[in-house]
Amino acid sequence: MGADHPRAGPVRESDDMTALSIRAARPDDFDPIISVADDWWGRAVSSALQRLFLDQFHQTSLVAETPTLRPAGFLIGFLSPSDPACAYIHFSGVHPDMRRTGLARELYDRFLTSAVEAGCTKAKAVTSPVNARSIAFHRAIGFTASEPVADYDGPGLDRVVFHKPL
Repeated sequence: MGADHPRAGPVRESDDMTALSIRAARPDDFDPIISVADDWWGRAVSSALQRLFLDQFHQTSLVAETPTLRPAGFLIGFLSPSDPACAYIHFSGVHPDMRRTGLARELYDRFLTSAVEAGCTKAKAVTSPVNARSIAFHRAIGFTASEPVADYDGPGLDRVVFHKPL
């Protein structure tokens, strides 16, 4: 659901960025990720990320790390079993110190490239209408954004829905 910045651009060089590694997630990444989610967003968001996502979809999800930031960023995504043409990004985030480095774009690029290689032709994600940063980021990387959809995730849980052809 989260994203880090609306600005496009390459990953910039810094001490942490030169040692950045991005790998497939593992189930044991859940605890480090859930421990930072609310802090990174500045609001309660951790309830949207349950352990099952890393238990069941770790092979299609990504974790970025540096020697000092573990995690530095992550993307939890999967290929839809109900719609094989669709890749779905469920949750992504970047450490506040790593924002505006291009890390979120890199995570999305890697996930979407893998999705295309697996035969997907479209991508989807959702976010809360209050998450202006995520909305701007998704638009900047080529997603279209809906108007807020009332009660999308249940009563009072409005969402903006993103779509992108691959």
